[in-house]
Amino acid sequence: MKLVVGNWKANGSRAVLHALSAAMAAEPPACEAVVCPPLPLLGIAPALTATTPLRWGAQDCSEHDGGAYTGEVPAHMLRELGARHVIIGHSERRRLHRETDVQALNKTRRVLAAGMTPILCVGETGEERDANLTKTVLRGQLIQLLRALGDEVRSIVLAYEPRWAVGTGQAAAPGLIDEAMDVLREVLLFHGSRRCGAVRLLYGGSVTAANAEAILSRPSVGGVLVGRASLKPDQFMEICRSAARRA
Repeated sequence: MKLVVGNWKANGSRAVLHALSAAMAAEPPACEAVVCPPLPLLGIAPALTATTPLRWGAQDCSEHDGGAYTGEVPAHMLRELGARHVIIGHSERRRLHRETDVQALNKTRRVLAAGMTPILCVGETGEERDANLTKTVLRGQLIQLLRALGDEVRSIVLAYEPRWAVGTGQAAAPGLIDEAMDVLREVLLFHGSRRCGAVRLLYGGSVTAANAEAILSRPSVGGVLVGRASLKPDQFMEICRSAARRA
């Protein structure tokens, strides 16, 4: 079954929550669907959508478990709010907040310890792509993760998210997606274990209702990470239908 994850970023409202809940209740998706709203909405979302199969996640978490870290939200608190997934290392976190691979690893550990599923984003910048470094960058990011987590990697979701595609309206070409997924799968099997080969791989970066079918049709793609289209219930539902058709 394919996984569709919606990332609302700093957008959304109660009205959107109600509209999405109504759409999901009328047509429960035949795929796994997760939405990651801003933190204030995460606190009320599970109650508003209790009659739907929709699951909830957070867009980030603290790399600390608590303490004097103003503005930070520990993973275990997100779990108490109803989150079951947490996006880690999103390209906007890396670009706008200078988040490093080490910080992403620390957050991944916190999410796993809290009993949730990390959705770890990896991907290259436009400059790295133009220099033909995509494979090198992906291998480096994933090998570092495997060395640190070992077989725990099998409990995460990996999202290939080319940074140059996020928010641009320009999704990666199917051939490039295939190449990137092949690299990730190769590293998981060669440097990890056979169990790591079962890690679900998502594609994220300008996914829309119009291109989701083509992306989800790739055998290596286990789902999609959706940005702005996830804020529109009709588009999100159409992406879920595409995922169900490609299960």
